[in-house]
Amino acid sequence: MLIPFDDYPVHQTPLPLAQSGFGSPDHYDRFWFNGFRDDLMFGVAFCSYPNRQIMDGAFSVLRDGRQTSLYVSGRANPDPTDTRMGPLRIEIVEPMRVNRVIVDAPEHGIGADLRYTAKTPVFEEARQTSFAGSRLVMDCTRATQWGTWTGSIEIDGERIDLGPGIRATKDRSWGQRSTPGVGLGAPSIPKGLFFLWAPVHFEDHCFHYLVFENPDGSRWVQDAAVVPMLSDEAGAVIRPARVEHTIEWAPGERRAAAAEFEVHFLDGKIERLGLRPLMTFRMKGLGYGHPRWAHGAWHGEVAVGVERIDAESVNPLSPENIHVQQLVRAEWRGQQGLGVLEQIVVGPYPQYGFRDFLGGGVS
Repeated sequence: MLIPFDDYPVHQTPLPLAQSGFGSPDHYDRFWFNGFRDDLMFGVAFCSYPNRQIMDGAFSVLRDGRQTSLYVSGRANPDPTDTRMGPLRIEIVEPMRVNRVIVDAPEHGIGADLRYTAKTPVFEEARQTSFAGSRLVMDCTRATQWGTWTGSIEIDGERIDLGPGIRATKDRSWGQRSTPGVGLGAPSIPKGLFFLWAPVHFEDHCFHYLVFENPDGSRWVQDAAVVPMLSDEAGAVIRPARVEHTIEWAPGERRAAAAEFEVHFLDGKIERLGLRPLMTFRMKGLGYGHPRWAHGAWHGEVAVGVERIDAESVNPLSPENIHVQQLVRAEWRGQQGLGVLEQIVVGPYPQYGFRDFLGGGVS
């Protein structure tokens, strides 16, 4: 099947662009955004699974201790550049610069008209490849970018105006990623995982840190960068040699009460970046680990769901609540910044005192 983009010289296999080259049901191509200010966090996800013929997405808003989420899922549009499903639509106004997000679900009390504008170049993270035995679990590329949101959100009759703009992160990832409980074949044996992802805004630059670790603390992916603003013509991305993390965990939970990154540069210089959490966004609000709205699951031709949770009353150690992003205040180089600290800690992790698969009990 041909689509208009097949007229561009961008093919990487003999197949038309509408077809994934290897035919894996775990192939995906995802838009992901967040937005935040001191009293508000929201996230947007939209993903295509061409070999499952599914598109799904979500819009989730955290404010005043309440997280409201809209989930959509359905049969994939014949043209993969048609990035809309039900009441959720993503528009590429200018590639790698400007996006528009529309949510139109008045019957559920949820709406938004949002414009994302980049303020940094796109940063290509180190490729992320992981196996569980002989099974490929993940092999993907992620492009991360910092920007601003303008526009408005409506939640249950309240209109939230973003004014001159609030901070934003854009994440475009694609490749292969399995979803627990959704994949085909025999189930995988659960595997421990430690993951941090921390894009942070400062006044004249942005900072980024990514790490995946095994339970023994060995790292299978790590990356970090100091990223200039688009307006900084002389600026260049600086990749530190490595970053060491120190996390103080909330008692009995698997989320941070405080964090510090020790950033080692190639010239031997060491700088410290401190993070103080302000609020906790449950990633299940965007489908990650959700017991019903997990990514890539078939719900029918078009399905829409809504969930409202009290963010402070959820069981933080339930499997679907382990994966979080925290809004964090950052201090570095005499500046204050604002960003997120995403965390997944599953399985024993002796470095921080986790002894079992999902429990708290940090010692």
